Amino acid sequence: MQIDSHQHFWKYNPIRDSWMDESMKSIRRDFLPKDLIPLLRDNSIDGCVAVQADQSEEETLFLLGLASKNEEIKGVIGWLDLRADNIEDRLGHFSKFKKLKAIRHIVQSESEDFMQGEAFQYGISKLHKYNLVYDILIFPNQLKSAIQLVQKFPDVQFVLDHIAKPYIKSGKIEGWKENIITLASFSNITCKLSGMFTEADWQDWKLEEFIPYLDVVTTAFGADRLLYGSDWPVCTLAATYKEQVAFLRNYIAKFTEEEQQKIMGENAIRVYNLNY
Repeated sequence: MQIDSHQHFWKYNPIRDSWMDESMKSIRRDFLPKDLIPLLRDNSIDGCVAVQADQSEEETLFLLGLASKNEEIKGVIGWLDLRADNIEDRLGHFSKFKKLKAIRHIVQSESEDFMQGEAFQYGISKLHKYNLVYDILIFPNQLKSAIQLVQKFPDVQFVLDHIAKPYIKSGKIEGWKENIITLASFSNITCKLSGMFTEADWQDWKLEEFIPYLDVVTTAFGADRLLYGSDWPVCTLAATYKEQVAFLRNYIAKFTEEEQQKIMGENAIRVYNLNY
């Protein structure tokens, strides 16, 4: 089974979704399962994992509602305020939703040391109890903090989103490379091969630009700890759904058939404990 482990749904709200600036006007509209499911089918993808784009419990409930009505949505990565005094109550409540598989905070918008906060780490420490994964969304300058977090909580399963958004457009790789290698040395983290096209020049990317970054993460994490993700519809700012999945399939063609199946779905099923 092939799984897109990272995509988004939303009903566009110009106030809530103000992060979509003028350069993103093409995605300033609703994106719902009816828009994605034909793309999954056309590209031989069997299911997906819906990921939060807004930091509210309403967003988490919205995604869980979509998942309850669409069997193609195998899991949800939602948001809860991990810093809240009542975080255990909220985790207990939301853990009743069987398709909630992970929690994510948009840490890329926070300070470098955000993940070292005492309240945040307390919330992280409770995820294992509720069989929830934590998705790490960061920029390269936050990788060192991510390393400390992953090392401190060996019982928590972490997933790195978008290979930590390296500076593909400028071609900068050092620093990011060393930190990725260090992060991958911990067995409780996996990495999504996602979000790369929007880190390049949206209008003038070249496939060979992505290869050095993919070489780093595939070597560091290995086929057992890599997950395919589209980052649809954000990816459409730079590439079509078909372009991004075809590129990745072509890149991993050098792996064994068994390894390719792991990257394209089996690892996501295992890491997020997806039902299918």
